[in-house]
Amino acid sequence: MTQRKALLILHGKQASNEQVRDAVRHCRISGWALDVRVTWESGDAQRIVHAALDAGYPTLIAGGGDGTLREVAEAMVQAGAEASLAILPLGTANDFARAAAIPLIPHEALALLELPAQAIDLGEAGEHLFLNMATGGFGSKITANTSEDLKKMLGGAAYLLTGLTRFPEVHAAFGRFNAPDFQWEGDFLALGIGNGRQAGGGHLLCPDALVDDGLLDLCIVPAPADVVGTLGTLLSGGVRGVDTVALRARVPWIEVEAPEGLDINLDGEPLESQRLRFAIRPKALRVHLPMGSPLLG
Repeated sequence: MTQRKALLILHGKQASNEQVRDAVRHCRISGWALDVRVTWESGDAQRIVHAALDAGYPTLIAGGGDGTLREVAEAMVQAGAEASLAILPLGTANDFARAAAIPLIPHEALALLELPAQAIDLGEAGEHLFLNMATGGFGSKITANTSEDLKKMLGGAAYLLTGLTRFPEVHAAFGRFNAPDFQWEGDFLALGIGNGRQAGGGHLLCPDALVDDGLLDLCIVPAPADVVGTLGTLLSGGVRGVDTVALRARVPWIEVEAPEGLDINLDGEPLESQRLRFAIRPKALRVHLPMGSPLLG
């Protein structure tokens, strides 16, 4: 019988969330020994993960947004954890959770603890790991420059508003892309390298991505003559808007070279590099996902 013991790693901003408190109480009443640790500053999630694994917790829960989820997942994999991971989505975008059909209501999300964990892939970007998606180009700047206050007021629509207000700053980046059976170079507006399907508050850059297929889904949006018009299509047109202009491939790895530098966003973590190799780490982590999750092949 699976040990009904877990540790919730909760983003500090959610410590007073009454829905979360009620969900934790419900779990405890149903027989779970559920402990809670709250993050306060950068690096806390990693330290809590290591302490939890040393203490023998068989399941960890990441309670927060996509950034918290990435931090916890990366720390678990780097530590060689055998523990499983559950997801309590409490961010603004919750891009991975939404694509995976994980409930956004706390007690429903924690109910997934009762389901068996599935082995899923993680993406690698150099020495960093990501669960959902690496984005680059103008789209990553939209995510990085959307204020917390705006996200709190408007939710995922805040990313759209930020993109619209930053149109005057739009410019393309030049990149070279090399992967098995795929080579391309040129100016591009946006880049998505997905283990998951969506980023930036619901934009489906990689609509066919699966987290258990051993592949990354690549989406490149080349820069056309009408840069602003194309970006408007991307921000407002959903997956159909992207499909009208995007280049796509499914690859086990890809090398990206940007001589002038490239801003990358890994599930909320900003990186800047001129050359970066992305790869897939197959079945790197066991995660509690809904039965029939769209991200499972």
